[in-house]
Amino acid sequence: MTSANQIRMPAGGASASPAGPDGAGRASARRAETRRKWYEIIGLTTPAVVIYVMFVLVPMGFAVYYSLFRWRGVGPPTEFVGLRNYTLAFQDPIFLDALRNNAIIVFGSLLIQGPIALGIALLLNRRFRGRAVFRLLVFVPYVLAEVTVGIMWKLLLTGNGTVDALLRSLGMGGLVHAWLADLDLVIWTLLAVLTWKYVGFAIILLLAGLSNVPDELTEAAAIDGASWWQIQRHVTIPLLGPTIRIWMFLSMIGSLQIFDMIWVTSVPAVRSLGASATMATYMVDNGFFARLWGYGNAVAVILFVISFVAALLFQRFLLRRDIQGAITGRAK
Repeated sequence: MTSANQIRMPAGGASASPAGPDGAGRASARRAETRRKWYEIIGLTTPAVVIYVMFVLVPMGFAVYYSLFRWRGVGPPTEFVGLRNYTLAFQDPIFLDALRNNAIIVFGSLLIQGPIALGIALLLNRRFRGRAVFRLLVFVPYVLAEVTVGIMWKLLLTGNGTVDALLRSLGMGGLVHAWLADLDLVIWTLLAVLTWKYVGFAIILLLAGLSNVPDELTEAAAIDGASWWQIQRHVTIPLLGPTIRIWMFLSMIGSLQIFDMIWVTSVPAVRSLGASATMATYMVDNGFFARLWGYGNAVAVILFVISFVAALLFQRFLLRRDIQGAITGRAK
């Protein structure tokens, strides 16, 4: 007869112990696996983090620090001026001209290169004899070194250069101008050179996007009676939206930081008057050659802040949908 004081076993005969030897072993294995994954993450990311801190964050910190001093680059900075270098920059009409020129290049690149690249990409996406050769030719300017392109166009556009000689031979001598010396014309000349140089990159990027457009959609639209233009307008171009927005982002950041092409192609005397200066060339002229290192660092910080804010706004309002669509397995 069972004693009334006997401990009652749980229903089903299960052990009263919360975890047996097998459960403890599985928990220990999970903890070991978690530690192993963290060791792998730390081991793989530490070199990149160290390099990023040493070559990005630390120089940025020094740039901000030196921008608060009037410093000639000799010895430690001792003459603290606070935000004086920043106020001087925005009071300088040459720097304001550089800001205007950067804005012209940004919007000009988007409004000129974009339609040209899209039209050529749509044409090159069609099958015809010699298509590979044409694709190669439109991409050649982009792979040329910026210094090479700058020197080439500087020789072509100088007084009595090839461009002027060609215009005169065609009976259009009235169009001859001082392309790189006219204060009102030089920035538009440089914009044309930049378009010639970088439109090939946009074309190749759009061609890569066109290769991902399903043929079934265009064939179905054609069967429904849509014309070629209607197919491009209502099917192809909307599907190219993410690619177009990525190109716009890259073009905007590159236009804000443009230096080498402007530096090589433009005339120093014209650039010193602000007609062809950009923020990057202004920074080098005043920080390096004028040896105003504190002031040059202030201009570098301003350029970084403008680029950073522009990138954040672009991602917030234009790239947000593309970025969210690329992320899978989001928590609900």
